[in-house]
Amino acid sequence: MGKKSRVKIQKSSSGASTVVSPKEMMNLISELLQKCSSAAPSAGKEWEEYIQIRGLVDKIRKKQKGMSVVFDGSRKDYFPDLLSWAQESGASCDSFTVANFGTEGYGLRATRDIKAEELFLWIPRKMLMTVESAQNSVLGPLYSQDRILQAMGNVTLAFHLLCERADPASPWLPYIRSLPQEYDTPLFYQQEEVQVLLGTQAVQDVLSQYKNTARQYAYFYKLVQTHPAASQLPLKDSFTFDDYRWAVSSVMTRQNQIPTEDGSRIILALIPLWDMCNHTNGLITTGYNLEDDRCECVALQDYKENEQIYIFYGTRSNAEFVIHNGFFFQDNAHDRVKIKLGVSKSERLYAMKAEVLARAGIPASCIFALHSNEPPISAQLLAFLRVFCMTEGELKDYLLGDGAVNKIVTLGNSEFPVSWENEIKLWTFLETRAALLLKTYKTTSQEDCTMLEKPDLSLHSRVAIQLRLAEKQILETASASGRAKRLHFEKKLEDGAPLPRYEESDIALLENTDVDAKLPIILRKLEEVEEEAGFSFVNENVSFYHQNVRKKHGLMFYCVF
Repeated sequence: MGKKSRVKIQKSSSGASTVVSPKEMMNLISELLQKCSSAAPSAGKEWEEYIQIRGLVDKIRKKQKGMSVVFDGSRKDYFPDLLSWAQESGASCDSFTVANFGTEGYGLRATRDIKAEELFLWIPRKMLMTVESAQNSVLGPLYSQDRILQAMGNVTLAFHLLCERADPASPWLPYIRSLPQEYDTPLFYQQEEVQVLLGTQAVQDVLSQYKNTARQYAYFYKLVQTHPAASQLPLKDSFTFDDYRWAVSSVMTRQNQIPTEDGSRIILALIPLWDMCNHTNGLITTGYNLEDDRCECVALQDYKENEQIYIFYGTRSNAEFVIHNGFFFQDNAHDRVKIKLGVSKSERLYAMKAEVLARAGIPASCIFALHSNEPPISAQLLAFLRVFCMTEGELKDYLLGDGAVNKIVTLGNSEFPVSWENEIKLWTFLETRAALLLKTYKTTSQEDCTMLEKPDLSLHSRVAIQLRLAEKQILETASASGRAKRLHFEKKLEDGAPLPRYEESDIALLENTDVDAKLPIILRKLEEVEEEAGFSFVNENVSFYHQNVRKKHGLMFYCVF
């Protein structure tokens, strides 16, 4: 399998490993844990808190300089070993090789013509790093006694990765050596690069990600140093923040969900070689074959020899790509920005509006999304805005009037307005709200475009500006769409146009044309709610986040940190 790698401890500039007093380090770790576990800062103070946390982390990193475990050579030196190991393990490797695609980084290049939907890649279970393999590893004793590891598969995978990286005899070394040594997630941004995101909708998630990672590191540093079940871990003498940041990013950018061998449960896994594929628009073309117990991928489209092979990571926004995958996707067909809306409990008609919304399966307060394509709002958001703008008489009609139950079904259908006045109100609201959100940015779209022309921009600053610009463009589109719709319905009202009549045979119709959108709104899941769904596990003042999404046994990249 080619040359052997050598695991070593980094040396400081003086040539010797940095020596730090255990007590001094533990005091810093305790201070970091306390800071990261304190109550959330008041509005507008998040950046100040981030600066304080980052300052503590920088102190820790400085004292840990030279203590991280690294491999000799560069990442590309180990790709031949990765392919040889995969072939020896029963994976398919005869249709592609690993290649450098410039700004897209490394990916898979076809070595022959591949037809769309052709099965060209499979990875057997024994190659995967999973929560189950972690339980059966040196991490097992600690896993069995720590509730956080048991609850958080992503954290377990991160520690599994670190333990195997430090083991010269690990069967996963060919895979681990091929992973990037650094990532482009915001965890690796310089402070001034994060600052570029101030004012964007994404910045809160970026700051929270850093805080959560720092809190997790502080908690587990103490655990590794003090828990009896951790005494045999190879991390005992060398567990740096940089190590954990690397492991977190490795898992965050690569993890997926697969079924257990009996298909009864879903577990998290890292899938070697397959995770070399870069993203493009399309459909999920990867699944898990339980009969052959392997991950299988069919081609998304026709590929000619020497072309790059892509897969579809899922319907993620650019904010999600930047935060969790470390890149901005220019032609993202699923880009969107979040917008939080709610009916005020102090409003006189709150109870009636909340009841109509409840019958439609929509919360009275919710995070929705404005989309980059037309229409900019989903059927759910259209339904919410219609109820939000209803008069008392209209609310009574949808609660008590003739056919009230059937009318609820039409709330998300653009073909059946509540009234022309209601349509004018809701589109005016959208136009105004989007315009107000645009005013919160410190730069204009044109200024961002000018900045992107600068040749000396760092990669991370460029990505941050691209994300900032994309948010504005979505809001500009939503505002313009709201204005156009408002004018359209004002003309309808002025002309005295009759409202379209609802017929019971139209019950399955909704504004969108995709298959899922044709279902009645009360039978559909709220996509915006699903995006925010998750659970928090709090123990010892440490909380972790897990996004709970799954698509049968189809695979896509998931973020669970």
